[in-house]
Amino acid sequence: MVIKQKQLFWQIFIVNLAILLLTISAVAWFSSRAFDEFYIEETGSDLKDRANLIKTRIVELYITGDSEHLKQFVVDSGRAAGTRITIIEPDGKVVADTNQDPERMDNHRQRPEIDTAFSGETGQSLRFSNTLGQRLLYTAVPFHEEDAYGGEATDNGAIIGVLRMAMPVTAIDSELTDIRVKIIFGAVFAIICAFVLTFFVSRNISRPLEDMTRGAEQYARGDFSRRMLLSQKTTASREIASLATAMDQMAGQLDDKINTISNQHNQLEAVFSSMAEAVIAVDNDERIISINDAAARMFEVERSQAQGRLLQEVIRNVILHQQVERILKTQTPFEDDIILNANGNGSTYLQTHAVPLHGGDGNAIGALIVLNDVTRNRKLETMRSDFVANVSHELRTPITSIRGYVETLLDGALDDRENTERFLDIVLRQSEQLEEIINDLLALSRIEREAKDSEVAFERQTLKPVLEDAVDTCRQKAEQNGISLTSDCPDHIMLSLNQTLFEQAIVNLVINAITYSENGQEVEVRAREVGDDDSKEVVISVIDHGIGIAEEHLPRLFERFYRSDKARSRKAGGTGLGLAIVKHIVQAHGGRVDVKSTVGLGSEFQIILDS
Repeated sequence: MVIKQKQLFWQIFIVNLAILLLTISAVAWFSSRAFDEFYIEETGSDLKDRANLIKTRIVELYITGDSEHLKQFVVDSGRAAGTRITIIEPDGKVVADTNQDPERMDNHRQRPEIDTAFSGETGQSLRFSNTLGQRLLYTAVPFHEEDAYGGEATDNGAIIGVLRMAMPVTAIDSELTDIRVKIIFGAVFAIICAFVLTFFVSRNISRPLEDMTRGAEQYARGDFSRRMLLSQKTTASREIASLATAMDQMAGQLDDKINTISNQHNQLEAVFSSMAEAVIAVDNDERIISINDAAARMFEVERSQAQGRLLQEVIRNVILHQQVERILKTQTPFEDDIILNANGNGSTYLQTHAVPLHGGDGNAIGALIVLNDVTRNRKLETMRSDFVANVSHELRTPITSIRGYVETLLDGALDDRENTERFLDIVLRQSEQLEEIINDLLALSRIEREAKDSEVAFERQTLKPVLEDAVDTCRQKAEQNGISLTSDCPDHIMLSLNQTLFEQAIVNLVINAITYSENGQEVEVRAREVGDDDSKEVVISVIDHGIGIAEEHLPRLFERFYRSDKARSRKAGGTGLGLAIVKHIVQAHGGRVDVKSTVGLGSEFQIILDS
């Protein structure tokens, strides 16, 4: 039986319908975008006008240094206008804000609208505010000293700050939503009319195409089990039937090949992604062929975004680029070490292995770089070396002193009773110092071991009695040094504590504060709760008004045997381990310790724990 097949002539209507639908959709989309841009531009212009209206007063208050009146003016003006106002200095520090305490706000220098404003132009940005929980339109204008008292800024005038206005776009979004709904309804109506107009003419012709479309979609999903068999249907045109037969044959062949390739790819990807080492493959043009998860995490990039791009665009490290150039040029495997300084968090040490990549024909197609993070090993080696050196130094000092005085006594000084007693007293003090160092080392080791093995016992209890006991322990030493010792802790604060260890931490901090305070000064111990109900923390502060600590010493202050003032520490009898013990006790409680200090004004040590 010969099946009479239809021509494809009338199927041109499908093309016409598609063109019509595309045109309607494009008009609707561009109309929506035009309305969005119009409303946002108008709102931004309004914010700029508002900023210019109050800029003169803002600059007057800013120049005079009247921060309190400036803050109040910003709060009053912002609330009156329903607008958030923020004043930012050239270094990015916020000096006044309508909604928040400037002291608790992040540095704003890198905000896009702020950066644009400091370049001399009006900056504008639309983004979601985590503080207010809604989208805001930000408009930032620079101001100069000449802006005060109604003056005009010159081209050469220095920008002394930025005035930023922000307004929620909720109302705009609502208006735009209404407009979009109307546009969508209009577009839908036009589409329905177009569909109805062409449906009856193209119905019989479109059915075979729909069958092929469903089959193609199924193939795209990797399922090649479907067979169209349109050559056996009288509704199919000759061209479509021939194409369907070819697709049926192709599907069978692709099914076998794709299954084989997919299995091989999955096996290779599983191995590649599971590797602990960072692996980067590049072609001869230094474009990334592949990068595994470890490398993506190491260099903080997205795998999907990195592939196909130049290595220099994705990873900005000169040494790594030089290594890639070397392997591509020499085609000789090599090993090397590189150091990364990522995000200012310290150096990362990487051991690099590089080999050339060759294709199936033996030609060079790129290079493979394997990077192994050995930072922890390097740090452990450094810490071990420093610890041995510090322990040796700290133990050698009293031992040397003891040995010297003992030798002096053995050489004949025993006959001099006055000197003998004085020498023996020194030997005794040095022995006690030596014992104190050893006891602190043992305590530190015990705390580390118990914390690591989860052997520290915690009990939910009221904080106030614990602080008071610790303060009472230090009160005698405070009185001896003429130091006033006070404590302040709300009765309701509860924490999970190991009382013995936590008291030791507080005592160490208080003793440290007493040591570096002068006669007649005060040492305060305070506790307070900060944050909201979802993320509440307890901050325990030990504050002194003594000599303070220089800024360069702060990062290393909690290291073993590190002293900011070596002479005073040794004179006071410290071991150099007190703050290290504090740090490990706090870490065992799941918290963190911090320090703020100003030379000549005093220091504040903070223990921060989850409530």
